[in-house]
Amino acid sequence: MDNSELHIVMVGHVDHGKSTVIGRLLYDTKALPEGTVDKVKRIAQETGKPFEYAYLLDAFEEEQKQGITIDTTQLKFHTASREYVIIDAPGHKEFLKNMISGASDAKVAFLIVDAARGVEEQTKRHAYILRLLGIRKIYVLINKMDLVDYQQTRFTAVKAEVSAFLETLQLQAAGFIPVSAYYGENLLQHSVKMPWYTGKSFITTLDSIQAKPTAENQPLRLPIQDVFKFDQRRIIAGRIEAGALQVDNQIKLYPSGRETVVTEFAHWAPRDAKVDASVGQSVGIQLQDEFFNQRGEIITRSSDTQQPTVANVVQTNLFWMGQAPLVAGKNYKLKIATQQVIARVLKILKVTDSSALATREDATKVQLNDVAEVVFQTETPLVYDLFTQQQVTGRFVVVDGYDVAGGGTITEHYQGDTELDGAIFSTDNDDYQLNLFDQYCLTAGGQVVTRQHQGHYQLGAELPLKGAGYSYPTDFAILLARQDRVLTINDGHFSGVQPLASYQETLPLVNQRGARLKLSQITDLPKYLTERETLNDKTKADFYQKWLDFDAYHQIVIEDI
Repeated sequence: MDNSELHIVMVGHVDHGKSTVIGRLLYDTKALPEGTVDKVKRIAQETGKPFEYAYLLDAFEEEQKQGITIDTTQLKFHTASREYVIIDAPGHKEFLKNMISGASDAKVAFLIVDAARGVEEQTKRHAYILRLLGIRKIYVLINKMDLVDYQQTRFTAVKAEVSAFLETLQLQAAGFIPVSAYYGENLLQHSVKMPWYTGKSFITTLDSIQAKPTAENQPLRLPIQDVFKFDQRRIIAGRIEAGALQVDNQIKLYPSGRETVVTEFAHWAPRDAKVDASVGQSVGIQLQDEFFNQRGEIITRSSDTQQPTVANVVQTNLFWMGQAPLVAGKNYKLKIATQQVIARVLKILKVTDSSALATREDATKVQLNDVAEVVFQTETPLVYDLFTQQQVTGRFVVVDGYDVAGGGTITEHYQGDTELDGAIFSTDNDDYQLNLFDQYCLTAGGQVVTRQHQGHYQLGAELPLKGAGYSYPTDFAILLARQDRVLTINDGHFSGVQPLASYQETLPLVNQRGARLKLSQITDLPKYLTERETLNDKTKADFYQKWLDFDAYHQIVIEDI
């Protein structure tokens, strides 16, 4: 048996027989726990319903009473060839958001279509979301062939209908399989009732699919969860989400791109000592160089050919679940792995209504249950991979206030206009997006809003150090800890960029928003950076109060009422 485990997702319009397909498959492969069939038969008898294979999947009695699948269920079975994990994604539109989390781990999808009814509303929506999730290998099961007397002409007609729709999404089915799930036709073996079909049965098709490389064989992705101090040791903690890591491996830390070497895996007792770790393991590592690390940084191996992208602009495929719409120009929190950054909606490229799949390219809002292509601009650099290459760093969630309001994937790099909001400081090799010159205004309604300054400043450019709501000295420096850089301003001009570790000057220091750091002397900088390493939601307020003075160079502008 192949040791690989293939994750597949099953989707389809409600009542097209998806749960029956899975239930019959588990029944025929003897994958169900002992007593499950008897229990379901008893419940069906008590509720006055005929026995259905679909009921085998409904883990909760309430779901059985409603007759619809609510939760996303993962079920395992195996053939003589290998192990499988079926992700049963709900078909009812009220529970569509569960499909996002359910299908996110799948490598292959099976789209179930009723032979009698053909393509319907959720058939289209689910196919679109499979595309949004980056799943490109899609097989189509044309089910309930018994209802159309196993006619080849009906199979051909539905096949053409599905193919035409998939083509509008730039998708192409990997295969079409006619089945009758209730009677088990063409599931485990070729059906004699459809002699005109010369292709593979469902299970033979499954066994013929080549699994993608496992996460263990992928390039290393170790998001930093936390930084701990023990004695003189600095321990970087996190969970390996892809790849493997060994002592003496040379690594890179993103977004800065700094390189160093792993010297040791931290352990409590000698019996726990190890020299390597792989995907799924939580580890604490020590590094050869003493960098000031922080939660959200991504560790990779320097030898890996596939390195993540670092950018302030990211194009996303988004599924919106918030009661309030996503609005162009508004700020949200964007989370990828352990990263959390403030992100402004820069552009809404396309919005698709999840019910009718009608597309709008001039939308300024994304409503509940809409899917959309949205471009975000982040305040600080974001580290990501394309979802098709690395799932953990290729998918995200959006937080609006305190609520998770959306999620999705990154399946392509942004190729549009890269003119960013804010002040952009540029060298020959890098761009730094800052908010030094933004205005903070008190409106007639009593709200403080940000009027964002836009400008592009090349190395050597004169800067607008005085404006409505702000005034900077002619000589100061800008600390970009996440990028491991310090930008210097001399005589009112953008004069240089240097690594954080080499900065020894005594210029006043500000962060990227222009808040002055309360440093009485340059030796206080390591203390600030050390406390910043272990910053979390509970300690933020005290940390900002202790170290940052936003009023030093800013004041609130009162707008005319």
